[in-house]
Amino acid sequence: MAEIAIEPGPLVIASHNEGKVREIRELLEPFGFTVASAAELDLADPEETGTTFEENAVLKAETACRASGLPALADDSGLAVDALDGDPGIYSARWAETGDGGRDFAMAMRNIEEKLQQSAAIEAADRGAQFVCVLALAWPGRETVTFTGIVRGTMIWPPRGEKGFGYDPVFLPDGHRRTFGEMGADEKHGWTPERPESDALSHRARAFARFARACLAGRD
Repeated sequence: MAEIAIEPGPLVIASHNEGKVREIRELLEPFGFTVASAAELDLADPEETGTTFEENAVLKAETACRASGLPALADDSGLAVDALDGDPGIYSARWAETGDGGRDFAMAMRNIEEKLQQSAAIEAADRGAQFVCVLALAWPGRETVTFTGIVRGTMIWPPRGEKGFGYDPVFLPDGHRRTFGEMGADEKHGWTPERPESDALSHRARAFARFARACLAGRD
């Protein structure tokens, strides 16, 4: 068992994003935790003032940990498009904001495509991108730890698929013919506790596999 292993018990998913909460719940399910989201516990959603995915993930995890007194697992993730100098990056969710408190990712995907067209990024070779996820685990009396997962792919248009969430319908992971928006949960994650870390496909699953190996009881 790893020195930083955390035993099954109450755990907060430090997010109000239903899509992220759903995916993290799915990944945590085999490990026996009693999981509640920040929204379910009525915890405040802190302002993300960090300048990196890691800083924002740590901020969210430590805020939820202090407020609940429980271990908290936070995710900060986003889409970084090569031809847009890494945008939207840490501002991926903000690009979808509508000004009335809502988010419209169909609008955000159109905006990205318009910017790619303006940049003459027409051919697949010019439309590289990556999804990045940093998971941060904060728990009382221990140092916060982080785990990063990255998956490379290509931006496609028009969007394909109604599964997943966010920018999934316009992201085609390298080596695959289906976008994340066309993949069910098992295919998108590509990983279970019984499978090697190398099987993880999505950025969130890759970060989670590293977290599981380092922190979860029973993982080598």
